[in-house]
Amino acid sequence: MQFLRHMWRFLVAVQLLPALENGEETTLVGGQAVLEGVMMRSPHAWAIAVRKPSGEIASHCEPLERISDKHKWVAWPVVRGVVTLGHAMGLGFRALKFSANVALGEALPLESGKKLEFSGWLAAVNVLFSVAFFIFMYKFLPLLAATGLKREWPVFGNQVLFNLVDGVIRIALFLLFIWGVSLWKDIRRVYRYHGAEHKTVFAFESGDPLSVAAAQKWPTFHPRCGTSFLMTVMLISIAVYTLIPVVTFWSRFAVRIALLPLIAGVSYEIIRFAARHRGSLFALMTAPGLWLQRITTQPPSDDMVECAITALNHAMELEKQRGGELVIA
Repeated sequence: MQFLRHMWRFLVAVQLLPALENGEETTLVGGQAVLEGVMMRSPHAWAIAVRKPSGEIASHCEPLERISDKHKWVAWPVVRGVVTLGHAMGLGFRALKFSANVALGEALPLESGKKLEFSGWLAAVNVLFSVAFFIFMYKFLPLLAATGLKREWPVFGNQVLFNLVDGVIRIALFLLFIWGVSLWKDIRRVYRYHGAEHKTVFAFESGDPLSVAAAQKWPTFHPRCGTSFLMTVMLISIAVYTLIPVVTFWSRFAVRIALLPLIAGVSYEIIRFAARHRGSLFALMTAPGLWLQRITTQPPSDDMVECAITALNHAMELEKQRGGELVIA
């Protein structure tokens, strides 16, 4: 039963992965909440710190290759968003798997003295399920509901109105899921670690000492958060789908799948611009994502902030060893 609980917690966290991470390839730092811990990235390194059931902190760090250093075309607008986000998702999944294995191994040690872990095939099944869940929940269901409304009330056949209804349903389902899983104690703890990650990043970016007291002074909301990115994707989707003159159910469904990379790339550029120009119109577009962080980030305890600081310190140490420089803007 305990194994099933850990597996379910891991599965839900995978669904939340895009909302819990900062996917920008940046000259500063970013991070992600994981199960009972935080992963932090610098330009050329990443590290993770996870609180064991015993109270100790388990940590791990590795060098990180910047994709844009190898391939200049990755720096092209829109393209950089798709590639960077894909890379960030892969790294985020590795970090999440590490945290799940720490928790699982400590809670359910085997009689042989070895620790139980999520195997590669089990993790792969979780990823496949997550992709299927995303497509079904946020592409298929909203389109099915909007099509049903159009059938009952022909006024919804209008291209603009149809896609507006489709978008509103999509956002409603997303909000319902984000809020619903927050009622589970284990996921609320993930949201609190999310807040710890944001506070630590704010402290670093401001030049404050990396201490628990200094980090706790900062808010839990951050403009580069994945939550803001997802909300921007959903808002941009409404406008993009309206411009595509298709009318059948399956053609609309195909368009929603095919255009997802483009919409993600455009949304990435908007988030990137808004983070650098807080007073711009694009910054207003990211405001709903900041509001939503009232759910996906929660005030952390001091020991949660300690995990975030530990992860960032390890990433910074490895960054310096590799000759990297961090410029605080």
